[in-house]
Amino acid sequence: MTGAATGFFWHERCFWHDPGAIGVFSAPGEFLQPQPASESPESKRRLKNLLEVSGLIDELAVCKPPPASREDLERFHTTRYLDALAAGDAGRGGDGGDCAPYLPGSLAAASQSAGLAVGAVEAVATGELSQAYALCRPPGHHAEADRGRGFCLLGNIPVAVMRARALGQVGRVAILDWDVHHGNGQQGAFWNTPEVLTISLHQAGNYPLETGEFAEQGGAAALGTDLNLPLPPGCGIGAYEYAMDTLVLPAIEAFAPELIVVACGYDACAKDPLGKMLLNSAAFAGMTARVKALAERVCQGRLVLVHEGGYSEGYVPLCGHAVIQTLAGSDIRVPDPQDDEIAAWGYQALQPHQRMLIDGWREAWAAVYWR
Repeated sequence: MTGAATGFFWHERCFWHDPGAIGVFSAPGEFLQPQPASESPESKRRLKNLLEVSGLIDELAVCKPPPASREDLERFHTTRYLDALAAGDAGRGGDGGDCAPYLPGSLAAASQSAGLAVGAVEAVATGELSQAYALCRPPGHHAEADRGRGFCLLGNIPVAVMRARALGQVGRVAILDWDVHHGNGQQGAFWNTPEVLTISLHQAGNYPLETGEFAEQGGAAALGTDLNLPLPPGCGIGAYEYAMDTLVLPAIEAFAPELIVVACGYDACAKDPLGKMLLNSAAFAGMTARVKALAERVCQGRLVLVHEGGYSEGYVPLCGHAVIQTLAGSDIRVPDPQDDEIAAWGYQALQPHQRMLIDGWREAWAAVYWR
């Protein structure tokens, strides 16, 4: 591997995580016919398979790092939570805390998932790779220090960033989360850490219900380094582009990070069953291109994308391929048969109420950050 390469971090073990047959619910019930969980391996496995079939994977530096160590996990998670998770895994499974069910064997998958993020961040932070994509499963951006939440057992990004900072591999880090759900895990992990900027671009009032408001801006020691953009349901390409160009990217540039990490969820796509946004695969590629260009300006191109949510088994692979193609600067393109159709839907353009919200946030954040 060389510093010019784009890394692709994955492991079959991650696909073996089993949350049980709970469908879109947090637990089975008397009148709920069992069905596979929404957080299934298929969207991720199909993405990896599409990379193989298109040939794009042959242009990537494929990496399979070891699972995250207990020492690495304890930089973020409490010993009590990790012990409880291990006890459940050794028994009949359980729930990590809030809508994070798992069956025996899942701890190995979750540790491997965190290990992919750790490996990707380390490789990019140390210059071994220029940029990287980690195909993590289970996801991690909802996991908190003392519990799992929202399909997430371990905090993949917090674990990876805390380790890199502890080892002196990187100092200032910007974390951008464009998953349709609030990135509460990163927010909590770095609430009082002024050297880490966390930005979450999400659907307002989706999950978790009690977090993700604009007013949450960081602890007393790090006020202004937590930026939430709770977009109203129904936002399309225009709203996301406007938010990125007028607030998200300027905020990251002003922060001047040494590394940018993206919590790359695809559940803001128009085909997702758990989100109400309208993005197509080209929109995700466009956001990736914007962040990549920013990374080249402010942090020598050091950029890591960590796979998070996205529950459309058919559409996530197309979105993911477009993102990885853009990240790698490849000419290998997979046509999206619905890209133009989705882009032509009504309300894709920036709406007046969306512009008003974003403009208000920009002015208010600037007042806090430049205080």
